[in-house]
Amino acid sequence: MDIIHLLPDSVANQIAAGEVVQRPASVIKELLENSIDAGATDIHIILREAGRELIQVIDNGKGMSPTDARMAFERHATSKIQQAVDLFALHTMGFRGEALASIVAVAEVEMRTRREEDETGVRLKMAGSKLESQESVACPKGTNLEVRNLFYNVPARRKFLKSNQTELSNIITELQHVALANPNVGFTLVHNDVQMLQLLSGSLKQRITQLFNKGISQQLLPLDVENDLVTIHGFIGQPSAARKKGALQFFFVNDRYMRHPYFHKAVLECYQDLIPEGSQPNYFIYLKVDPASIDVNIHPTKTEIKFENEPARWHILMAAVREALGKFNAVPTIDFDQADAPEITVLPSREESKHMTEPKVHYDPGYNPFRKTQADNWQSLYDDFLTLPSKVSEDQTEPDESEALGGLVPPTAPLSSRMNEELPLTEDKQQDLSPVGHFIQVANRYIATCSHNALLLFDQHRAHIAVLYDRYYQQMCNKQGISQQELFPEIVEIAAADVPVLEKILPELSYLGFELNNLGGGSYAIAGKPASLENQIDFHALLLQMIDAARDEVHGVSDALNRKLALRLAQAQAIRAGKKMCEEEMRQLVESLFDLKEHTYGPDGRLIAVSLSASDIENRF
Repeated sequence: MDIIHLLPDSVANQIAAGEVVQRPASVIKELLENSIDAGATDIHIILREAGRELIQVIDNGKGMSPTDARMAFERHATSKIQQAVDLFALHTMGFRGEALASIVAVAEVEMRTRREEDETGVRLKMAGSKLESQESVACPKGTNLEVRNLFYNVPARRKFLKSNQTELSNIITELQHVALANPNVGFTLVHNDVQMLQLLSGSLKQRITQLFNKGISQQLLPLDVENDLVTIHGFIGQPSAARKKGALQFFFVNDRYMRHPYFHKAVLECYQDLIPEGSQPNYFIYLKVDPASIDVNIHPTKTEIKFENEPARWHILMAAVREALGKFNAVPTIDFDQADAPEITVLPSREESKHMTEPKVHYDPGYNPFRKTQADNWQSLYDDFLTLPSKVSEDQTEPDESEALGGLVPPTAPLSSRMNEELPLTEDKQQDLSPVGHFIQVANRYIATCSHNALLLFDQHRAHIAVLYDRYYQQMCNKQGISQQELFPEIVEIAAADVPVLEKILPELSYLGFELNNLGGGSYAIAGKPASLENQIDFHALLLQMIDAARDEVHGVSDALNRKLALRLAQAQAIRAGKKMCEEEMRQLVESLFDLKEHTYGPDGRLIAVSLSASDIENRF
């Protein structure tokens, strides 16, 4: 008996939908690309419940005839290519003929469309790949397509959708990709009857400003290079605008958004030594190439693209970015005429020398350099044997033992691993290892003290994080934030994709002391800040870190999210390595740390304290 048979179209379409339609944002991407291919200059997106209940895209494109409208929902039906060779001369966003067939396989769809030359349009209703009705209707030129109850017949897929805020953020991200590729097209986004975005057609720089914030236009450096292999235009960010989180990084080829790690590396190499380690530059880079030299038919999402002669284009891109940075003095230059010139001291004039007095020497006749207090001797011991750089990055690992001891002791095991043998502290050792005696700061980074039977070392930055984290987390649990009111509220601009996430966590932020008023259009007035927040902290960067912590939270607001937010604020507020502390400040910090249930490891899992027992000290001599 034969066992191989063809799958029904409805089943085949559902299988294809698994790749093409992964979430509401996938539907938005496909429908917007169809509208762009149809020549639309104005596109409206209407959503309900982040696309779960309704996704509606209305455009003023060329529309379709009744026959084409029906054929558009068949799998592999397309107007954009005729034969295989057309794949190497693509000038449209879509071409595979899978999008509408995949969408209608997992949703209820209604489409109304009319061409300019037709007196009436057509309305089709479909669900689960089946045509329910088709009739003539009066409608404006263009296409109006409604997608309702996404994944209504695939419960497993619907169950794994994330929170509305997360799904809405993903939708806005997809809209950003299409909007940045088509600044000459206007877009309007409405969610639950509230207008979230209105993008007017204009220049690329205007579109970037509309999508993100007004201040970004002052940070953009233009790119403009043209040769036989590739034409490059767009903007890169000034080094001073680099971010540790949430950098704006967009690549487009032939007005199609793409991800390309190889080209991304070319851009990063240009910023080497210009931005802090771990930071990322902003860029909006557009490449124009011969369609025959690229392959976009790798994945249904069409964001993975292969290039012919990638190394040559890589070097051209790097040269273009370096030229833009150098043209605006972002790259340090050397004045060769003055580089080796000797330093010449300018002597005072004869008139100025008349008012100069002879320097006097002041000394203490009772000073004895050989008389030292016990504390002085202890300080000298650490200065001599534990000399570390005065300014160390907070993420730098502990120094090698031979370096820490000036090379006097051959390295055996890492210093931190041997010192940590006494920790974590058990309850019976807690009293014995409690700090007593003097507190000394080592290299403006560590706090040293002693217990009855051990020497204790604390990382001041990590210790302060643990203390602040416990305070902020308790505030959130008790819902009692302490806020410092702002006399003149500052305005911060939030990217449209981040607004849904921020709105989700606003109540939790209020328990930390943040008071933000939504002014619309991604603008927020800072009415209050946490009372303990220092003025020099970059509030906007801190807010972006909070948003980033909440972005991937699947279950909405939870205890895990509260802990993340408390940790982000503690990390921003904690004292840094390199800060000089007096003995009383060190004492208060260590005592506060020992008041916590856990004082060996911080909330981020990093080691805070280590102990050096008497036997460890003896082994060093």
